[in-house]
Amino acid sequence: MSSLHDRHRAVLPDWLALYYKDPIEITHGEGRHVWDADGRRYLDFFGGILTTMTAHALPEVTKAVADQAGRIIHSSTLYLNRPMVELAERIAALSGIPDARVFFTTSGTEANDTALLLATTYRRSSQILAMRNSYHGRSFSTVGITGNRSWSPTGLSPLQTLYVHGGVRGRGPFAGYTDERFVDACVADLEDLLGHTHDVAALIAEPIQGVGGFTSPPDGLYAAFRRVLDRHGILWIADEVQTGWGRTGEHFWGWQAHGQAGPPDMLTFAKGIGNGMSIGGVVARAEIMNCLDANSISTFGGSPVTMAAGLANLGYLLEHDLQGNARRVGGLLIERLRAVAAGVDAVREVRGRGLMIGIELTEPGTDRAAPEAAAAVLESARENGLLIGKGGGHDTSALRIAPPLSLTVAEAEEGAAILEQALRSL
Repeated sequence: MSSLHDRHRAVLPDWLALYYKDPIEITHGEGRHVWDADGRRYLDFFGGILTTMTAHALPEVTKAVADQAGRIIHSSTLYLNRPMVELAERIAALSGIPDARVFFTTSGTEANDTALLLATTYRRSSQILAMRNSYHGRSFSTVGITGNRSWSPTGLSPLQTLYVHGGVRGRGPFAGYTDERFVDACVADLEDLLGHTHDVAALIAEPIQGVGGFTSPPDGLYAAFRRVLDRHGILWIADEVQTGWGRTGEHFWGWQAHGQAGPPDMLTFAKGIGNGMSIGGVVARAEIMNCLDANSISTFGGSPVTMAAGLANLGYLLEHDLQGNARRVGGLLIERLRAVAAGVDAVREVRGRGLMIGIELTEPGTDRAAPEAAAAVLESARENGLLIGKGGGHDTSALRIAPPLSLTVAEAEEGAAILEQALRSL
């Protein structure tokens, strides 16, 4: 009988990436741990790409899913849906956006796609500003605005995209500046760029770039951008697919580190809210959300089962102050990792906040990316019972660490010890 890996390669696309030289099949999980088909247990520091936000097999979520599935699984948005209305009410109130409306999708890609549709319709413009090193999804429109060539397989796009400086603090032409001068330079670049364009619909930006290696600008950059955008009537879309729901510890949303000029016009979300169930969505001011002049529905967005899961998961997150836990335990973890990295020549930087931590690797003594080193650390960590992620953009390679927000201090110490061994083995 062929192995599952052989069967995977026989029927699925070659470009569907798998981690590890010998890929693993994850069969079940509990808390912050998962098990593979051979019965090996792993501490999970990646959560299915930042998606298992609270815990694996969280009883409150599994019960909510089972109870709702026992009543009705599907109806579509053509019918009133109590769990969808209730979750929308909670998200609208938490969003910080005045007179907010919520539209549910099945993924972050679809959420960003919807935000782009709303922005271009509202502004009657097909021009979009995006950040260099960004990632916004896998659909045709979101690939076209992604500023990371590793994840953008085509230059074709229904949109005209212009890329702005600022998403990466430690590289590029402004890397050596102070934070204040960095922000000023990026704002000047934005002002100059707008002088060369026709009307622009929106700027879309991740407060912390996910796939790009957990890079971020100084706090306040997007507030400074917002003041410029407002003068031109340009919308600000905060892509919170990876930064939302308290993962950064200090804030519930990533945009709040840049909130001095007010909330975004739209924010997109996904991943963690469903704790593994397929939920995405857009929050927007009513006048923007309601600007479409054609009929629209969603067959699977706002499914009763996924909405029940989201309600239970969000309730658990808030009741147990997992944002506070991300701040406390994440703060301990990042300091522990910085202490480890001080003795490893291949580590250029440990960055992030809360339970969203990146470790950038380079060839020792240089600024050149070290993708082979990142792959080696990934393999070594797995062999010793820890699952992490990786990422990076232009000439960068980074390890991505994003455990469930219920991570304990003991588990943080255990994971840091495994990472220390893996990094020191380079």
